[in-house]
Amino acid sequence: MSSIALPAPRPRAWHTDVPVLAVAVVWGASYLAAKGVTTQSTVLAVLVLRFGIVLPVLAGAGLRGLRALSAAQWRGAGLLGLILSGIFLLETYGVVHTSATNAGLIISLTMIFTPLAESALTRTRPSRTFLAAAGTSVLGVVLLTQGGGFTTPSAGDLLMLLAALARTVHVLCMARIRAVQGADALPMTTVQLGTAVVVFALLCTAPGTGAAPWGAAAAFRPADWAGLLFLSVCCTLFAFFVQMWAVRRTSPSRVSLLLGTEPLWAAAVGIALGGEKLGVLGVVGAALVLAGTGWGRRSTS
Repeated sequence: MSSIALPAPRPRAWHTDVPVLAVAVVWGASYLAAKGVTTQSTVLAVLVLRFGIVLPVLAGAGLRGLRALSAAQWRGAGLLGLILSGIFLLETYGVVHTSATNAGLIISLTMIFTPLAESALTRTRPSRTFLAAAGTSVLGVVLLTQGGGFTTPSAGDLLMLLAALARTVHVLCMARIRAVQGADALPMTTVQLGTAVVVFALLCTAPGTGAAPWGAAAAFRPADWAGLLFLSVCCTLFAFFVQMWAVRRTSPSRVSLLLGTEPLWAAAVGIALGGEKLGVLGVVGAALVLAGTGWGRRSTS
């Protein structure tokens, strides 16, 4: 009696979803972690340490890909790295001066800014649905930053808003620099992070920019080292390799949808572990930001 070969069972979706969702969780927690590790005078030092720790691992894993990059790809990745350094500077200085909850929610406006910028560049009119979603998100940010009454938004809130705009520029440049399109993600990410670390290290040498990396490291307590390693290993190294692994096993839109829950986790961690309070206006604003960005993502998919 002959046997019938059965098709191999497909991997369950949750086998891929859980690690990707874990990335969203650690990214959401990264704002509180950065706030705990960083002060106004140690922003540059922490950035050098955070990415300097993981850079050798990425370079070792992607050495063959780095050797295969063309000169144009090196230049394109270097330019993207300069933009990336600006994003991290704005985000890190921003989170020092605002709450982790606000930081995570305001940065999610990138999902609204990017399609709007794309429409402006291509001279196409966004749909009414998307414009309504964008308006909902903007109203949410206004209410979110006014939890204690209608006052001027903090410097940290404004820096996070600029970081969201810088993220938009980064996304648009990645889509338009021909040399980097289709290049392997690992060496491209390594060059970008390497460029950013060089920028941070050079800024550290300027007078009045705060503590040197080794000086900040010498003053770290065990809790500071734990926070820094969390940012380096979990929020950078783990997150990058999970994304590379996941996009080969599921759709990019599904990965994007799961990673889009990052602001929700930022708010949850900030409130539950950071003792942050939003107030009535803040709660309404946070809900509008989450609703608007989710609505906007669906309307452009």
